[in-house]
Amino acid sequence: FIVSMEPRNQTAVSEFLLLGLTEDPALRPLIFSLFLAMYLVTILGNLLIILTVNSDLHLHSPMYFLLSNLSFTDICLSTSTIPKMLVNIQAQNPSISYTGCLSQVFFVLGFLVLENCLLTAMAYDRYVAICHPLMYTIIMNPSLCVMLVLISLFISTVDALLHTLMVLRLSFCTDLEIPHFFCELAQVIKPACSDTLINNILIYFFSIILAGSSLFGIIFSYAQIVSSLLRMPSAGRKYKAFSTCGSHLLVVSLFYGTGFGVYFSSAVTESSRNSAVASMMYTMVPQMLNPFIYSLRNRDMRESLRKKLSRLTFFR
Repeated sequence: FIVSMEPRNQTAVSEFLLLGLTEDPALRPLIFSLFLAMYLVTILGNLLIILTVNSDLHLHSPMYFLLSNLSFTDICLSTSTIPKMLVNIQAQNPSISYTGCLSQVFFVLGFLVLENCLLTAMAYDRYVAICHPLMYTIIMNPSLCVMLVLISLFISTVDALLHTLMVLRLSFCTDLEIPHFFCELAQVIKPACSDTLINNILIYFFSIILAGSSLFGIIFSYAQIVSSLLRMPSAGRKYKAFSTCGSHLLVVSLFYGTGFGVYFSSAVTESSRNSAVASMMYTMVPQMLNPFIYSLRNRDMRESLRKKLSRLTFFR
């Protein structure tokens, strides 16, 4: 797997080995079926959200525009990891090329940060809708919505590109096993022979900055929303206003909850398998559940889906 370039320890890496969740051959068919089912549910669910939003004029609003972008991001994030893992299980070959591994690092990081930024933009949208309802259409105009998505895309691309380029400067030793089902940045730099101090500093710095600023924006938005709701005289209006935030709050809790769970599990345990399971939780589970959360808890979405299903039944 390693081709020596110099007498020293620096090497040109041809591939890494993704060890996955288990090395037990008897469990591989079960894991393959589980991941395939999760991937299909993720793709179909998020694709249904995108098609519903784009085809229903009643859903052509800033909130659903951001939601459709979130669904597209979820599809891309799942596609950047699961298909390769399924191929490896089916072929019983755990290898991934050096270029493929760096590509996974870039896309996983990029789409995770993009999802992080989109959730913050959606919180701002709910803040404007509830705290400044008369100015909503003026503030959340199409130009601002597109700008929020483009800014989120720019931030995510720069962050992913920076970390990927920092991995390129590393030299690797002979032990190139990654105890995960995809090339997670923190696991990729562990086998490096060269000093990874700068890489680790950048990982923690940008994680704190990006996640911290997003969480601050979300918490600030909902603090203003709660303050505004408390001033409303009617309990019915309070419930109706806050019900539009329920789905977003669930998605935020799921995304950040699983994300913090990964770092907590890696801090309290040295088990690589536990870390791999935790990583699966934040790169697969929220993306699979998001469509269900928005379709089941959102009245407009449920109504639109019901109409489409009725039309399909009618044509049959």
